[in-house]
Amino acid sequence: MKRSAVEHTNDQETFQSETKKKKKKAKEGKYLSLSATEDADLVTSAEKEVKGRHYTVSIALPGSIIQNAQSKELKTYLAGQIARAACVFCVDEIVVFDETVAKETENLKSQNPNLFLVRILEYLETPQYLRKLLFPIHKDLQFAGLLNPLDCPHHMRQEDQAPYREGVVLDRPPNTKKGRGSYVNVGTKQDVCIDKTLKPGVRVTVKIDSTHKEGSKRCHGAVVSPRTPARELGLYWGYTVRLANSFGAVFTESPYKSGYDLTVGTSERGSPINEVSQLPPFKHLLIVFGGLQGLEASLESDESLAEGDVSKLFNLYLNTCPDQGSRTIRTEEAILISLSALDCHIRSAGYKE
Repeated sequence: MKRSAVEHTNDQETFQSETKKKKKKAKEGKYLSLSATEDADLVTSAEKEVKGRHYTVSIALPGSIIQNAQSKELKTYLAGQIARAACVFCVDEIVVFDETVAKETENLKSQNPNLFLVRILEYLETPQYLRKLLFPIHKDLQFAGLLNPLDCPHHMRQEDQAPYREGVVLDRPPNTKKGRGSYVNVGTKQDVCIDKTLKPGVRVTVKIDSTHKEGSKRCHGAVVSPRTPARELGLYWGYTVRLANSFGAVFTESPYKSGYDLTVGTSERGSPINEVSQLPPFKHLLIVFGGLQGLEASLESDESLAEGDVSKLFNLYLNTCPDQGSRTIRTEEAILISLSALDCHIRSAGYKE
């Protein structure tokens, strides 16, 4: 049966309409696939562009705050609170200073609060798999096992794959091949052979050889600075602990060549934090906290300092909790309050390469 011209024309229009729809869908699909590819490229480039952290944050506090705790369990718990606060806000250095006078120090030889605090802080910062190698049994660590773990990025499990790991040099013959050295326990099934020969018992940061394959018999690495993971990948890599014999030594014995370029004192007599719009640019920031009687008492304990006004020792003297509802703020509380209030300012003012 022959079809009429009208029917044939309608069929052509329908065919052309369907063809246009198919082309449109194909075109849209092409754009969608291109968009997905572009998004993938953006994600890849974002992953590749990892910014490191090139500034440091230090806090200082008196070891005498430990004496305010009534039992050894509470003293240990207090030290744990300080360690947790430091890790939460990525503190790089904790300075424990002695604010006791000579006569009081002699009476505290049996239980030195400064050494007690330093020991607990160092123990908690150390990865669990290295603690038995670095810390012999000590009475100060009696209740350390009850504390909440810090769970820092460098506190890794055995199966974790990471470019850096903390380790301890083992007391075994080193590899005599060129470019090889001591063996290091990094908390994995295999010990790592590093590029240097070091004294046994030394803690080191090791960069694992990227060509190492899981399950291979040998694993190699290179010793790097503990600051390298932060500079290269922006990873928080724990804190160091420094013991200062006096209040003045907090400032004069800085581990950085240029010292601290920004110092902040915290006190209820300082300027309100809400009056600070931003911090000056810095490379090494130091925030100092007082004890039970504040920074004024810390200044009085150091006879070597001629300055009578403690606020003049700092670039900024701040009250980080104005209009407080309690007569006193404990030092461990002040650390959390102050670091929380300053956190955004620190991130924006910290040195960037």
